[in-house]
Amino acid sequence: MAKKFARFEEVILVWTLVLMVALIFGQVVGRYIFQSAPSWTEELARYIHIFQVWVGASYAVKLRQHIRVEAFITRLKGTPRKIFEGLGVLIWFCISLFLAVFGTKLVLISLQHGQVTPALQLPIWIPFMAIPIGGAGMAIRLIQQLIEIWKGNYEKPESEEVIG
Repeated sequence: MAKKFARFEEVILVWTLVLMVALIFGQVVGRYIFQSAPSWTEELARYIHIFQVWVGASYAVKLRQHIRVEAFITRLKGTPRKIFEGLGVLIWFCISLFLAVFGTKLVLISLQHGQVTPALQLPIWIPFMAIPIGGAGMAIRLIQQLIEIWKGNYEKPESEEVIG
């Protein structure tokens, strides 16, 4: 299972980017060449982008690419550093778990109310699923990161190539 999850975010992000670019390209072609474009393409691209943000947050945790202030913590060594690094990750884990739990509650409430999106008439709980998926993904990645911290690995993973 761990091997399947290892590249989960990358696969989702690449394929949703391809789909979103195709949808936006179709929207632009429709607008400027045919003077008419379906409204559902813009709405679907928006929801895909929302998923990309939440899944991308999980991927950024994996790569340790989130913004953080390290002026104090990098001066520490050994056990004190492990404690502070671990405490920061633990607080972040609680926040991501909160997002996963209450995001799931939001999905369930929207499922009960039967609200749909304007153009696609898609049940609104489907776009809302991005919240618990992203929160759970971050929580899983933070547990992995906490294990690495306690092993003494504080640095970003070197095996991952990061563009940018």
